[in-house]
Amino acid sequence: MTARDPIADLRRIAFLLERANEATFRVRAFRTAAATLAGLPAGELAERAVAGTLTDLPGVGDVIARSVVESLSGQEPVYLRRLAATQGTDLDAAAAALRSALRGDCHTHSDWSDGGSSIEEMALAAVELGHEYLALTDHSPRLRVARGLTAARLRRQLDHVATLNAALPEGFRILTGIEVDILEDGSLDQDEELLARLDVVVGSVHSGLGDERGRMTRRMLTAIRNPHLDILGHCTGRMVTSRPPGVTGPGDRGHRARSRPPSDFDAAAVFAACAELDKAVEINSRPERQDPPKRLLRLAVEAGCRFAINTDAHAPGQLDWQRFGCVRAALCGVQPERVVNTWPADRLLEWTRSHGR
Repeated sequence: MTARDPIADLRRIAFLLERANEATFRVRAFRTAAATLAGLPAGELAERAVAGTLTDLPGVGDVIARSVVESLSGQEPVYLRRLAATQGTDLDAAAAALRSALRGDCHTHSDWSDGGSSIEEMALAAVELGHEYLALTDHSPRLRVARGLTAARLRRQLDHVATLNAALPEGFRILTGIEVDILEDGSLDQDEELLARLDVVVGSVHSGLGDERGRMTRRMLTAIRNPHLDILGHCTGRMVTSRPPGVTGPGDRGHRARSRPPSDFDAAAVFAACAELDKAVEINSRPERQDPPKRLLRLAVEAGCRFAINTDAHAPGQLDWQRFGCVRAALCGVQPERVVNTWPADRLLEWTRSHGR
């Protein structure tokens, strides 16, 4: 039996654990082990597998060692097979049509802020999913808990992305971007000169989520009117405790999600401004967010808004969460032509530049 690639199998396990929203330490164990084994001299991995000394390596426990041995023997590792069997049900026709129409993701994070993986890892995972582009939108300076990027760090990231784009597979590109905080007065938390250079700007409220209705509405309207903002991110800021169908895994019973009520604002006024100024409302696909709620999502559809079905991914496996946003979008009548990330990258960039920055 022909040997499989054990490093690829370990990375696939990590991807599926991320997709199932499993604990970070479990994901990190497989990714760290994959990196350790990838750094071994040629032939040593197979020698250790035969000698039974894989667990002498740092970060390689019994489960990982067993997976490697199974992979080298040509078998799909049992752990991987078990994970693959819990990937979830097929999408219905409307949700599947939306998912197949998507060409990229406009809201993702890397280890430059609070993500768990490098920009390159995120990009290569997007390539494997069939994306044509990935907008890198790490956090802005005020969100210190998420290691938000100062202007200097963001400039360095732009140079790094340019280098990566030159080496990535043809037909795929990383779009530069940011998830910029919408501050208390509605201004955006980054230098205007830098915002003008970016391909995609997602604006989100991360602080003062309990502001009274009038103040929150004014805050959001001011941000929407800013020519640098393209997409209004997770507009209510809510956190829910339920998972959408299909987010299951070996540790599902131990999963705990934070709970936070949605912000109060005049949604009709906010969505009307988005429609008038041709800004997109994000359909955030994260299981713990599911934002906006279906009631507000239907209101945004009625207002004539554009949308962006994004993952807000902080790890490679989470890039496959777009299916959850597609299910909710289809239920609320969102048509593919209203979703900006169904467009090719060049059309998407024409749209972001049309906002006047």
